[in-house]
Amino acid sequence: MLRVSRLTDYATVVMTCIAAHPAEVLSAVQIADETRLELPTVSKLLKAVGHAALVESFRGVNGGYRLARPAGEISLAEIVEAIEGPIGMTECSVAEGQCERESQCGVRGSWQLVNNVLDNALRAVSLADMLKPQPPRPPRRIATVPLSDIVMPAKARRVTTE
Repeated sequence: MLRVSRLTDYATVVMTCIAAHPAEVLSAVQIADETRLELPTVSKLLKAVGHAALVESFRGVNGGYRLARPAGEISLAEIVEAIEGPIGMTECSVAEGQCERESQCGVRGSWQLVNNVLDNALRAVSLADMLKPQPPRPPRRIATVPLSDIVMPAKARRVTTE
């Protein structure tokens, strides 16, 4: 299964919390309380997104954090990269020379295509988009076919003789 790490998921939660208060400077304690995440985890994430220049930090009594840019200008890809590093489905889709089998690999180009699609999708979603409520998706339905509609090959049919 393909999924982002728990820390990356929490980073999006922290960033959307900050984005929901664009005119305020929020302390790490406020963010931890609002997101219901542990303070050490929030502090670790704030440090990472701060190093990526996604948030600004302010010291002092009224210190805290706010977005470095408007939420509409921060992509989901930037948040993922702040926590995980470069987006890559495989080592070779990030940079050349990462795999000794690269020269004889027949699927590298395909993985690069998949990587580009994923990267573009993450860059197309902004932090502002993450704040918008999404309508609930209906559960996936699996098509069912009555057994009587299934045509079996002749050799698979049971032959009875009386």
